Amino acid sequence: MAILKIARMGHPVLLRAAEPVADPTDPEIRRLVQDMAETMLDAGGLGLAAPQVHVSSRIFVWRNGDSVAALINPEIELLTPPDQRAWEGCLSIPGLRGNVERAARVAFRGLDIEGDSVEGEAEGMLARVMQHEYDHLNGVLYPMRMSDLGLFGFTDELSRAAVAQHAAAAAAAQAEEAAAR
Repeated sequence: MAILKIARMGHPVLLRAAEPVADPTDPEIRRLVQDMAETMLDAGGLGLAAPQVHVSSRIFVWRNGDSVAALINPEIELLTPPDQRAWEGCLSIPGLRGNVERAARVAFRGLDIEGDSVEGEAEGMLARVMQHEYDHLNGVLYPMRMSDLGLFGFTDELSRAAVAQHAAAAAAAQAEEAAAR
C-alpha cells in the first residue's frame, strides 16, 4: 500500500467528471482503493474520491466506524432537501472550511471491490460525506455549493472567531446576570 499525492484545488482533474470503472474486481482497482484508504487515514480525512488522488475514476472511500468502506460507480439520491448547513473541509483545499447546505438523508447504490451491488441509506455526517465525495466525481468542489461566501475561511481564523464570539457571549451573559441582581 502507498500514500498517494492529493490533488489540490486548481488541478484540472478536480474539475471534470470522472470515468466509470469498467471492472471493479480488477486488481489495480483493489490496490487503488487500498491506497486511497491509507491516504485518507494518513491525512485525517473522513472521505476521499479518486480524482483527489489524480485518478479520474468513479470511486470514493469513507470512514465506516473503525474500518474504511468503498463505493465504485456510485449513484446518490437526495431523500431530503439540501437545507442542512454545516462546516466542511476538504483534503484538496487544505486549511480552509466552508458552511455548506446538504441533504440530511441520501440513498446510495454502487458496487464494492468484489463487484457486488451495494445499496443503502445514510444520514447525518455520513450523508454529508457521501454527497461531498460524490460531488468530486462530478467535478464539483464544496465552495461551488456555497450560497454565502462570507461563511468560507481559513480554519484557524474561523476557530479564533468562534472562541472570541463564545467569550463575548459569556461576558454579556455575566453582565446581564450582575445587572439583574
